[in-house]
Amino acid sequence: MTAPATVSNAAALERNSLAQVERLAQRRIRQRHALVISLRVLVLVVVLGGWELAGRNKWIDPFFFSMPSLIFEQIVDWFVNGTSQGPLLLQVWVTLEETVLGFLIGAAGGVVCGVVLGRNKLLSDVFSLYIKIANSIPRVVLGSVFVIALGLGMASKVALAVVMVFFVVFANAFQGVREADRYMIANAQILGASRRQVTTSVVIPSALSWILASLHVSFGFALVGAVVGEFLGSKQGIGLLISTAQGAFNASGVFAAMIVLAVVALSTDYLLSSLEKRLLKWRPSAF
Repeated sequence: MTAPATVSNAAALERNSLAQVERLAQRRIRQRHALVISLRVLVLVVVLGGWELAGRNKWIDPFFFSMPSLIFEQIVDWFVNGTSQGPLLLQVWVTLEETVLGFLIGAAGGVVCGVVLGRNKLLSDVFSLYIKIANSIPRVVLGSVFVIALGLGMASKVALAVVMVFFVVFANAFQGVREADRYMIANAQILGASRRQVTTSVVIPSALSWILASLHVSFGFALVGAVVGEFLGSKQGIGLLISTAQGAFNASGVFAAMIVLAVVALSTDYLLSSLEKRLLKWRPSAF
């Protein structure tokens, strides 16, 4: 056998070995994914089954703690017959609209202010005290102020959602700008980049992972802000459903509204995760 043939056979064996290793790794990833899903389903079945069993055997009082079967019946009744405020999907839409508007306005304001103050030391020193003071005010108090000032309509709920989102995104954007690679900034300046070009081409992309990480948390805060605002005073929305069910001592209605909120939150979190994967394609996947 000649030397070139030996080298060719060795390369082919190496390729086959790498292919086998890759197939094995993919199979293990699929097995682990299936295991995670199975364990999640098992935990859900155990919790719901134990809850139902405890309620039916009167180990807990269903009047106060309800049962999964009663909660399911309440959700079905809302879908079929509607709520006391109107169709269930309308209540979900109202809350979701308030949440999205508050999220977009608060996220945009947080990113802009975080980048500007992160890049300007003087502005950061001047406004840092006022930002800390504003962030220390309880959100429920602000919600009451917004309801008094802006009324029972959408504006007060959006305003509270904006406040809930702004500080989370601002903190991450500010820290991400401060953590930008100084050597990359210096190299860009040496190459003749202006301050604006450094900010848009180096600093913001560097802080993008910080900003996107905050969006997962901040959307949940926006949803909380909208629901709390509706709970304090509103004409429609899931928060009003919770308030009405609480006033009627309807535990099933409270839990049913919580499940609807959880579905909305998980759906939007999935969309944000998909957006993050598209914007951060360069980041290696975590196994």
